[in-house]
Amino acid sequence: MFTDDSEEYLVKKAFFDKVLTIYGRNAVMEALEDETITIHKLHLSKSNKDAEVLEQMKAVASKRDIEVSYHDKQSLSRISKNAKQDQGVALDIVLAYFGESQDFIAKNSSYRIMALDGITNPQNLGMIIRSCAAGNIDAILLPTKGTAQISPLVIKASVGTLFKMPIIKTTHLQKTLQAFQQEGADIYSLSSHATHDYKEQSYGDKTIFVLGNESEGVSQKVEAVCNKSIAIPMQRGVESLNVAVTASLLAFL
Repeated sequence: MFTDDSEEYLVKKAFFDKVLTIYGRNAVMEALEDETITIHKLHLSKSNKDAEVLEQMKAVASKRDIEVSYHDKQSLSRISKNAKQDQGVALDIVLAYFGESQDFIAKNSSYRIMALDGITNPQNLGMIIRSCAAGNIDAILLPTKGTAQISPLVIKASVGTLFKMPIIKTTHLQKTLQAFQQEGADIYSLSSHATHDYKEQSYGDKTIFVLGNESEGVSQKVEAVCNKSIAIPMQRGVESLNVAVTASLLAFL
């Protein structure tokens, strides 16, 4: 028999939807030491050998009243989702600006969003986040599959701006873009083959830019949803720009 989810469950779900788990000793230590970041829990492997950095983590966790949980190696790998690189540590971070598209649409009447379609390089993702945070972008639309996910490399490349930039999660980029479109958003794909100059467009109150894969560009399914394809004119025979550079130019339009 179907029953509505309890209010307690919905509150708990909303909280954990904003939790991001990072791993790796350097990334975890840096996050622990940044008191502007809200921490939910520190996870440590019972098999860790004694190390000064681990003692420092526990000391900071104690000082900040952060819960510490100990796990066997296999259990920790399920939490970090990266057994080869977690180095026996993981950290649950609460991102105030990490949420779903429906919530964002309900709370915002105007916006500029950077949607990512198949960006696979973690450093590119980090630099895109940094440029968007510095520029005139209100959120990044990040698919949960087929695109680089938040990792120590991304955090490092973003130079900490990840924790300040609203990130909208989506399990299906095409459908999410259509949902925004139904609410009046104009969607522009970036392509070196497009004939419309990105500087010559008149952008409305609800604008989404779609950046595609580093090699193949925007996928056909996502391209089909877009209102228009635009290009950044280039000189001296240059055919394309790094996707993070493209994001920077769009962020400061």
